[in-house]
Amino acid sequence: MVTSSTPDEARVLGRLSTLDRFLPVWILLAMGLGLLLGRLFPDLNDGLDTIKIGSVSLPIALGLLAMMYPVLAKVRYSKVGEVAADRTMLVMSLVLNWLIGPALMFALAWLMLPNHPEYRTGLIIIGLARCIAMVLIWNDLACGDREAAVVLVAMNSVFQIVAYSVLGYFYLSVLPGWLGLESDVLDVSMWEIARIVLVFLGIPLLAGYLTRLWGEKAKGIEWYENSFLPRIGPLALWGLLFTVVVLFALQGETITSQPLDVARIALPLLAYFGLMWVVSFALGFRLGMGYERNTTLAFTAASNNFELAIAVSIGVYGVTSGQALAGVVGPLIEVPVLVGLVYVALWARGRFYSDLTG
Repeated sequence: MVTSSTPDEARVLGRLSTLDRFLPVWILLAMGLGLLLGRLFPDLNDGLDTIKIGSVSLPIALGLLAMMYPVLAKVRYSKVGEVAADRTMLVMSLVLNWLIGPALMFALAWLMLPNHPEYRTGLIIIGLARCIAMVLIWNDLACGDREAAVVLVAMNSVFQIVAYSVLGYFYLSVLPGWLGLESDVLDVSMWEIARIVLVFLGIPLLAGYLTRLWGEKAKGIEWYENSFLPRIGPLALWGLLFTVVVLFALQGETITSQPLDVARIALPLLAYFGLMWVVSFALGFRLGMGYERNTTLAFTAASNNFELAIAVSIGVYGVTSGQALAGVVGPLIEVPVLVGLVYVALWARGRFYSDLTG
């Protein structure tokens, strides 16, 4: 086992750009800027939310697409078939995402928000929405397996289209009834879920695939890997920072005017993201998975699809509902927590994976 940074790790850190190296600082500044803009300009919310893609604000949609495209352009699609043959990883991902994740969020929501039914329902809706966007950024920053991330995200996206409404009915109506708890109803169409998945995964995935196909054919692999990708790489992090600013600006007034409610919602979310990542990483390590795929498994299990959660909460319960507030607080907590877990993953690589090969 390695207990300290290796020369290889030191060289990697030395090659990081200022944007990469101080990402937590930039994210905190982006969060602060968004809150400030939202507080100083209350009408900014209406302006940013005027044009939408589905139920998602256009600025957020553009930020997400800009964020995902460079990551998906880096994927070596010729290796996707090899990754898809890893049945252990696929089964583990399905179990973590569709059995453990929703059940854990259900338990935390009821344990920590027993007297706040709107926030509780909002959290359960978040727990059912598995990540299709930002997880690619976290996985890339933590040096996870890009090809595995694409396979897992695609698989869980298909499962999400089929299972989201059914699981929503189970966790909001059936299971509470069995336990003698207050029940709720979730009315969301399969088409709404499919549309969000197609926009936020399908468009950048197709763009990334076609870019690699064209780049390698026109200029060669060496040019594509060593010249083109480094040029578009920073776009992902700029897209992330832009998305964070817009997210916080859209809800700046709400967050600063209801800090106690935000804190109530934040506590189970903090527990959820931390527990899901640690449990997933520990299980993968116990099963002998290499660092890269284990890290990908952990981040895809711990991340959530806030685009879908917000869209469902607003569409079913209304923009001013407690469910919608919980949906918005979700990514506001997820972003800094998952950035922190990137550093935990890199620490675990040095601590538990002596060869660092994954």
